[in-house]
Amino acid sequence: MNKAEPEQQQEPQRSRLWIALIPVVAFAALAALFWRGLSGNPSEIPSALINKPVPEFSLPAIEGLGPPGFDTAALKQGGVTLVNVWASWCGPCRVEHPFLMELSKRSDVKLLGLNYKDDPENARRFLGTLGQPYAAVGADQAGRAAVDWGVYGVPETFVIDGTGMIRYKFIGPLSAETVVSVLNPEIEKARTPLPAAAQ
Repeated sequence: MNKAEPEQQQEPQRSRLWIALIPVVAFAALAALFWRGLSGNPSEIPSALINKPVPEFSLPAIEGLGPPGFDTAALKQGGVTLVNVWASWCGPCRVEHPFLMELSKRSDVKLLGLNYKDDPENARRFLGTLGQPYAAVGADQAGRAAVDWGVYGVPETFVIDGTGMIRYKFIGPLSAETVVSVLNPEIEKARTPLPAAAQ
């Protein structure tokens, strides 16, 4: 018997083994990619609007609430502004609300609310029950302004500098920890205007 024959028989077996392993390797690579994406920090999803001017928009007040609506010009009046995107139907918005109430007591930032795809009566009831932290609240019932702002979902909070530049975007509900460790440092950074080259 020729010794070359067993080696020749092993070659097709090796080829079949590699072909059989390709789907397994591909599946493992995709699984790792999805796991990394799902287990990552959603607040770190990049935004194309960072260090760009706020979009042009004008939002009316929520009927019967009291505070006025707001527009692009309101974000270009100096000082740091936080724009919080919220809705009465959003469970995480209820969770973060006590931290917004605390932020509203600060004199070094202005807090505005963008009410997303909400019923005015439900929005009024939400704020009437939990407290009204906003200096102004704009009603975005169609969701058009939120699209222009690049909103993924609610809640989201934007840090806007005194010139109307979006300096940071926090996705998800704020907590005591994230206010201290993430939001406060971003507010401090936003106090310094961007160099002209970065705009």
